[in-house]
Amino acid sequence: MRVRALRSTVSWRAAAPLSVLAVLLAGCSATANEPETPPSVSAGPVTLANCGAPLTVPAPPARAVTMNQPATEIMLALGLQDRMIGTAYLDDTILPQYAAAYAEVPVLAKEYPSKEKLLEAEPDFVYASFASAFTDEGAGDRQSWEKLGVRTYNSPAGCAKETRPAKLSTEDVFAEIRDIAAIFGVRDRAEALIADQQARIAAAAATVADATATTVLWWDGGSDAPSVGACCGAPGMIMQAVGVTNAFADLSGSWADSSWETVADRNPDAIVLIDAGWDPAAAKRAFLQRNPTLKDLPAVRGNRFIAIPFSSTAAGVRNVLGIEALARGLSALPAKAGS
Repeated sequence: MRVRALRSTVSWRAAAPLSVLAVLLAGCSATANEPETPPSVSAGPVTLANCGAPLTVPAPPARAVTMNQPATEIMLALGLQDRMIGTAYLDDTILPQYAAAYAEVPVLAKEYPSKEKLLEAEPDFVYASFASAFTDEGAGDRQSWEKLGVRTYNSPAGCAKETRPAKLSTEDVFAEIRDIAAIFGVRDRAEALIADQQARIAAAAATVADATATTVLWWDGGSDAPSVGACCGAPGMIMQAVGVTNAFADLSGSWADSSWETVADRNPDAIVLIDAGWDPAAAKRAFLQRNPTLKDLPAVRGNRFIAIPFSSTAAGVRNVLGIEALARGLSALPAKAGS
């Protein structure tokens, strides 16, 4: 019988210890309203580290909620839509290959659902890409959910600075996919997905001639002080996978503020323009082409721009699309002046 006491935490907690909740949430036999565990799912406890703390999931979750697009699409890429009872917060249209599966999952909120809204959904697992999901502005802190017997997972790339990867790599993204697959007992699906993405990344990188001789500015946003792709986050990871030189690899963090004078001094060979609904690549291009400090840079004058969607820049299954877009864009650029 499905546990419904999350709607009344005080009365429920007086009636059942947390250990019982874990058993009920994870171990009750399925009813007509809950899916049977598919034959490909391996049941059993999984213990791993997440954001510097141990996480034990006693059995594959049956009522998962995802917050943030990367988490949602990792779940869908692993074929786990039948284990999802809610999702929230897209930055972009869902990838076409996952659209039908996504349509089966209730959308709890356009952005983050409140803790009360999430409680109503009665999840046994909450998976987010960004730490902001587990704040007062989101669904509340992870410790509170743990006390209710609800396990949580935050993408390692979105953990606090001291516990996230020092320099994000594609292997870190694959490790997250493996974590989620292990939690849900579908490790074979993760390995198939990762093998496909590794092959695509290698093929994309192979198309770029003289990659290391190409210096790239990754411009995320900001007109007064440009926010640029720095050494150690998704922008750096994508540039490294293609093999190009990051114009701002000396700056720490995932993104960092610089200045247009510094951009001009570094004189990149190509400029990545992040394309977002709230800050489109076309507007960025127009800004560069009229800015007196920048308009005569060879990359600007030569129209050596590459647009990459914002949704490809958060750790997840879309990173391969960002890598492919960068490689494809570099291969299609007009020749550098004087070459």
